[in-house]
Amino acid sequence: MDLLDLLLGHDHWATARLLEVSGGLTDAKLDQQFDIGHRTVRATFAHMIFNVPFWTAFLAGQPAEGGYSADAQPDDRSLAALIDGHERSYAAFADVARRLRDEQRLGEIYVDHYAVRKSFGGTILMVVEHNEGHRFEALHILERLGVPDLPEVDLGVWDYLLQNSEPVVPSGPNPALTPSNG
Repeated sequence: MDLLDLLLGHDHWATARLLEVSGGLTDAKLDQQFDIGHRTVRATFAHMIFNVPFWTAFLAGQPAEGGYSADAQPDDRSLAALIDGHERSYAAFADVARRLRDEQRLGEIYVDHYAVRKSFGGTILMVVEHNEGHRFEALHILERLGVPDLPEVDLGVWDYLLQNSEPVVPSGPNPALTPSNG
């Protein structure tokens, strides 16, 4: 098992699940203000989603200026646009993260937009953990909006789904279930 693949898969899946359950919300509900995080579920998702390409640019050795970020977002922030942005930006982020892992460059240092030295590996984990924190805010807002049947999106659930998505076929008799010959 590769931990990076597990983290990236979970991060993508968990955000996608919350976007999916938000599909029934009206624009008024998506923009209803709360006293947490980025105040609305739409703003919280947008902050998460447009933060990913910003850091992906640094990881890929490209300038982050001119692209979207947590603060510079496109005009279209409809749920469909957020879902599309999540799918596209997360695929690019995961590709760069895996390439850096495969090239054994996770410990390499770069200088960010604040002239702060960071490692590639640390930045990858920062993006994943950043999303995790904001997902809890989104879940809280969705609960307060009365969205029914909110999913559990923690890593344990993701791992469970991965490990139990195919039926287990025993390879032979289980010694624990075989009567003793004693």
